[in-house]
Amino acid sequence: GARIYYVVFAWDYYKDNLLSIFNTRNGGMAIYGGVIGAFLTLFIYCRIKKINPFRLGDLCVPGLILGQIIGRWGNFFNREAFGGYTDNLLAMQLPLDAVRSGEVTDQMMAHLQVIGGVQFIQVHPTFLYESLWNAGVLIFLLYKIKRRKFNGEVFLCYLGGYGLGRAWIEGLRTDQLLLPVVHWPVSQLLAGVMVVISILLIVLLRRRGDTPKGENRRYESDGNIKGTH
Repeated sequence: GARIYYVVFAWDYYKDNLLSIFNTRNGGMAIYGGVIGAFLTLFIYCRIKKINPFRLGDLCVPGLILGQIIGRWGNFFNREAFGGYTDNLLAMQLPLDAVRSGEVTDQMMAHLQVIGGVQFIQVHPTFLYESLWNAGVLIFLLYKIKRRKFNGEVFLCYLGGYGLGRAWIEGLRTDQLLLPVVHWPVSQLLAGVMVVISILLIVLLRRRGDTPKGENRRYESDGNIKGTH
C-alpha cells in the first residue's frame, strides 16, 4: 500500500521505467498508503470473521500511531522528509551532499553554511514535529478508549488527530507528492478531508448516544463505575 500510493502520485518519474517501481532500496514509500492498505485489510478480515470493524479499529489505532511515532525517526536517519529553511530553536542541519537535490530549495541554498569544509543546509525537522504530535494523539487515544460513546469513536479520533497534525506539517515539507494537473499536495489535502469527516461523524454518532455493547457508560461522581449493560 505504501509503495502503490507513492508510485501513483509520482507517476511521471516511474512511467518510463516500470521496473524501478519494484526497486524500493532508493526510497519511495508513503505512510498514508500503508494505513489505507491496513484499513482495507482490517475491513475485509472483519467481514469474513463477522466482527465489527469499528470496534476492532478502536483497538488497533493506538498501536498504529505508536508505530508511526517510531517510524518517523527513520526519516531522521535517512536524512529525508524534512521541511524548508528555518532558524527556529529546533532547526536541524544536514550535509548538502547527503540529501536529494530535488528537495533543496533556493532559500536553503541562500542560507548555506560551511562547517569544517562541509556544506550544510538548515531545515525544519518535520519528522520530529510529527513524532511529537503523534505522541500527543496517542496519549489522547489511550485516555479516550475507555470513555468512548460508540464503536469507532477512537478510530475517528485517530483520523482527526493525525490528520490535523499532518495537514500543517505536510505544508512545511519540500518532498510533497502532488495531484496531477492542479498540483496540490495530495497528503495535505487528504489530511484535511480526514479531519472534516471525522469531526462530522463524531458529532453525528455522539448525538445518537450509542454506547458500545457490553461496556458501561454510567459513572458515579467519584469516578467509579456504576452498573453494566
